[in-house]
Amino acid sequence: MELHKLLIGGKWVDGSRVRDNINPSDVTEVVGRFTEGGAGEIDAAVAAAGEAAPAWAASGPQQRFDVLDFIGSEILARKQELGLLLAREEGKTLPEAVGEVGRAGQIFKFYAGEALRLRGERIPSTRPGVMVEVTREPLGVVGMITPWNFPIAIPAWKIAPALAFGNTVVLKPAELTPACAWALADIIHRSDLPPGVFNMVNGAGSEAGAALVQHRDVAGISFTGSVETGRGIAAACIGRMAKFQLEMGGKNPLIVLDDADLDTAVACAVNGAFFSTGQRCTASSRLIVTEGIHDRFVNAVSEKIASLVVGDAVASDTQIGPAVDGRQLEKNLAYMDIGRKEGAELVRGGERVTCEKDGFYMSPALFVNTRNDMRINREEIFGPIATVLKAADLEEAMALANDTPFGLSAGICTTSLSAAEHFKANARAGMVMVNLPTAGVDYHVPFGGTKASSYGSREQGSHAAEFYTTVKTAYQLA
Repeated sequence: MELHKLLIGGKWVDGSRVRDNINPSDVTEVVGRFTEGGAGEIDAAVAAAGEAAPAWAASGPQQRFDVLDFIGSEILARKQELGLLLAREEGKTLPEAVGEVGRAGQIFKFYAGEALRLRGERIPSTRPGVMVEVTREPLGVVGMITPWNFPIAIPAWKIAPALAFGNTVVLKPAELTPACAWALADIIHRSDLPPGVFNMVNGAGSEAGAALVQHRDVAGISFTGSVETGRGIAAACIGRMAKFQLEMGGKNPLIVLDDADLDTAVACAVNGAFFSTGQRCTASSRLIVTEGIHDRFVNAVSEKIASLVVGDAVASDTQIGPAVDGRQLEKNLAYMDIGRKEGAELVRGGERVTCEKDGFYMSPALFVNTRNDMRINREEIFGPIATVLKAADLEEAMALANDTPFGLSAGICTTSLSAAEHFKANARAGMVMVNLPTAGVDYHVPFGGTKASSYGSREQGSHAAEFYTTVKTAYQLA
């Protein structure tokens, strides 16, 4: 089997160890073999990025457009092939995986356009005869640490704006999903991007990730992952005065009011809570339901999840794929025990599922009669487990929704315009949805949250410039 190498300075190089990439739908299948690096390889990648930085910062918008447009076009042309690869290594169902690949291609296309729309200001000074110019310049060498749950879309929405705004990149992808990162790196490598502008080092977070975060020549770190790791990155970056951007976790509420359309509410809840096996930071893990619709909603959701097909991610009838690996499955099952011990009532699901192929399968689970102080309502599980909290009215539902250390996404199902407007104004989350799942966002608008969910400027859309550039103010005597 081919050994997939690291990309440093425009060349494929060996690392210090090799990891087999296992298909979570079929643990007997090795998706690929990937070399991994540590501090030495990170140092070489940062050096290559630093050497390439001045020329890429001085590159013109047409050159950047051409590179990013090429990358986006190839991703879109190969989305079926790359979607199959994603499904095999991460466990996302094939339609979801193809959709994610399509989004990655669209992101590169969007930032190709942004490269042509670099903006500045020329304004008169308060002093007569003086002009002021405000421009944006690249940050420099940017380190990126990306998660396994969106193994091509999240690297894309970090890499594309970084390149569009003139930065050079060192990517450290998740250890569990190296195949998608390698495929993306291969496409980038075959574009007209100069050597060293983009580099990729697979490896453990404790080694390669830590070395990248602590490297004195890395001007900024963009991270998506756990709160605990994010806090450690923040401390390290503050210690050496580097810029950082953190996207961490969520415990997202979906409020269902008595006046909601039941079919809409059930569709939003099931999609948000269970699709992608619940492995989304925007998942609707807390369903907050008012008394008048509570029983009908619970019964309808229970019936719906009972009909969902759990199985091989690439099978045409599968609706819920496996957990990404054995550790995540064990974590999910452990939270099932925690919920029972805390006194929550299990309505349906939560069992390990046996399929034709040996994989990390679990049926979607629904708890009711829960309290907001339970661990299953406070901690991010990252699996197909949802809880129901009963509320008397909108006011209590809002209080429950906002009573969380997280603040990424929040949703409401209602036919009341006033309730929807009240929710949008008062939900303490960075993204709010009305009659839509809490998971599912566009690529051309800002992404991010509040409280423990996010720190720093927003990702995606034109707002990405806030992280990947610095502002320069120039004065000149007219």
